[in-house]
Amino acid sequence: MRVAFSFFLIATGVACAVQQVPVTAGDHVAAALEKARELRKVHSGEPVEIVFGPGTHRLDSPLHFGPEDSGSESAPLRLIAAPGAHPVLSGGRVIAGFKVRPDGRWEAHVDGAPFEQLWVGGLRAVRAREPNAGFFHMRNVREEKLPDGRSRMTVELEDQALKWLKDLDPATLHGTQMLAYHKWDNTRRFIGALAGRDFVTEGRGMAPWNTWDDKTGLVLENIEAGLDQPGEWFLSPEGTLTYIPRPGEDPARTEVVAPVAERLVVIDGHPGAKVSHLEIRGLSFQHAGWTCPPGGYDPSQAASNIEAVIQADHAEAISLIDCEVAHTGLYGIWFRDGCTGCRVEKTYLHDLGAGGVRIGALEEGRQTSGNTVENCIIRDAGKVFPCAVGVLIGFSGDNAIVHNEISHMPYTGVSVGWRWGYAASEAKRNRIEFNHIHDIGNGLLSDMGGIYTLGPSEGSVLRGNRIHDILSYDYGGWGLYNDEGSTGMLLEDNLVYRTTSGGYHEHYGKENIVRNNIFAFARDQQLQFTRPEDHVSFHFTGNIVLWEKGPLWTGGSQGKGNYEVDRNILWPTGGGEIVSYGRNFDDWQKAGRDVNSLVADPLFVDPAHGDFHFKDPSVAAKIGFRPFDLTAAGVDGEDEVWRKLAKETPPDWIRPR
Repeated sequence: MRVAFSFFLIATGVACAVQQVPVTAGDHVAAALEKARELRKVHSGEPVEIVFGPGTHRLDSPLHFGPEDSGSESAPLRLIAAPGAHPVLSGGRVIAGFKVRPDGRWEAHVDGAPFEQLWVGGLRAVRAREPNAGFFHMRNVREEKLPDGRSRMTVELEDQALKWLKDLDPATLHGTQMLAYHKWDNTRRFIGALAGRDFVTEGRGMAPWNTWDDKTGLVLENIEAGLDQPGEWFLSPEGTLTYIPRPGEDPARTEVVAPVAERLVVIDGHPGAKVSHLEIRGLSFQHAGWTCPPGGYDPSQAASNIEAVIQADHAEAISLIDCEVAHTGLYGIWFRDGCTGCRVEKTYLHDLGAGGVRIGALEEGRQTSGNTVENCIIRDAGKVFPCAVGVLIGFSGDNAIVHNEISHMPYTGVSVGWRWGYAASEAKRNRIEFNHIHDIGNGLLSDMGGIYTLGPSEGSVLRGNRIHDILSYDYGGWGLYNDEGSTGMLLEDNLVYRTTSGGYHEHYGKENIVRNNIFAFARDQQLQFTRPEDHVSFHFTGNIVLWEKGPLWTGGSQGKGNYEVDRNILWPTGGGEIVSYGRNFDDWQKAGRDVNSLVADPLFVDPAHGDFHFKDPSVAAKIGFRPFDLTAAGVDGEDEVWRKLAKETPPDWIRPR
């Protein structure tokens, strides 16, 4: 390892030396960081760059950055790619020595700690499971409280699930994991015992608002008999790794990687000594795992207790630009406690064990605010924790989530706020603007939104987003979803179409403004409102709603409550009657709703195929509708390669029937 230097021009036009630490594949990355620290002591007023050459740089533990690594605006610390290089920082190890069995399966002996993720030829392999797609169902569930505060759950299986477990010896059975899909959450447990049609597992008791029942989906993982599809693998307790290759894969040319590290970058400042002005540019972070603890994984909405591969506390002016985070067991990036002025820009996050980016903690007073996620592609998530989300904002305000492509995940695209009800929340003045959010849900979980909000969020804006193809398993596949206590939000200029349960839903909230949006072609109903309260719940004005069949409004409120619905364009394309809460349109208007609304064709070009441009805006103008740019949502900039990447579909995505 050597030290070099170059020059760059600061804002004054004066050349300034840049201290560089080149890193080649095979060098110890932590040693490069130590060298950068030495340079910082000598050249405190100059930028220091750790420059990664081409190839894969292995990490068996995360890189740690503390206050001593801080730079300044004019002299930052940078981790960058060498010109023309595309370096990978990998937390994995290559597994070699495969032999091809007569049946075509690959087999190798693996020493060291077991693992639960594997990547072959750059794609995530599937840990042997049944069923291969979708899930089984529980037939019945009984819960017994245990003296230690935990619970024992006895689950009756349907025949198709039972056949995979009934002949297993106790040791093999105990190594089998079950992943339960219940409403908006997941539980992962080891199977304790099997008796007749029942299996037993122990852990935290079920939440009364989200129990397991006969609608709960069930997947069995780490089951050797389920090794029956190309791309699946199984690791025996003795260390024998067996893999069924996909077409075209060859053990002599196809790289097989198992994770060693869970996290790759830890930025660890303190309230009185933050880590600041660290820039990471042009690097790819790959292969970080997660291993289920013996007690399993208890449900937590949005996988909120799962950490991230790149995680920061008490940091400011941290930036990740033109990077990649892929092949993980956890979330991608988390600005957790005391993070301000940080940004993720033009970064590709995909094949994620949990979700993409998190901002803020889930407890008050942690002082994270003013961060940005912009022009990123976040997709193909929830591989280990299906209930994770694309972008999760907790108790944090003044953040901007703008011009991102967020897609292909089993749960919500963007989730904002962490307060159920009206108590104080710090999630205010967040901007969720011009994002393209689509292919969410995939029919696996329920109670989700393209954008989901919780708690008082005064000053927050959801604007210019294009949201479509939200498919829930049971109920609750909404486009824009104001859940419990959502307050003081502006939702405008959004295009929402092809959802399961409606373009818009307010569970309960206060003084939300929903205006100048287009809602189209929801499956079950178009709009929902659940809980009426004395205060004004929302204003729904100046919107366009068109649909093929079913009611306009439904929900637990039964139409009661203090809310405004007026000056909208309503168009049932099938020509059916307009019904809201069981009332025909005349009775709906007599109740003071949609009194000044129009029942008229808004004259879109081809709405059935997603073209909502106006052939003639004159009808929309009658309610004061302001046309907005339907092409603005999603990634932006002049990089055509980036735009093309945003349009691609993940390689293993299966569109539900």
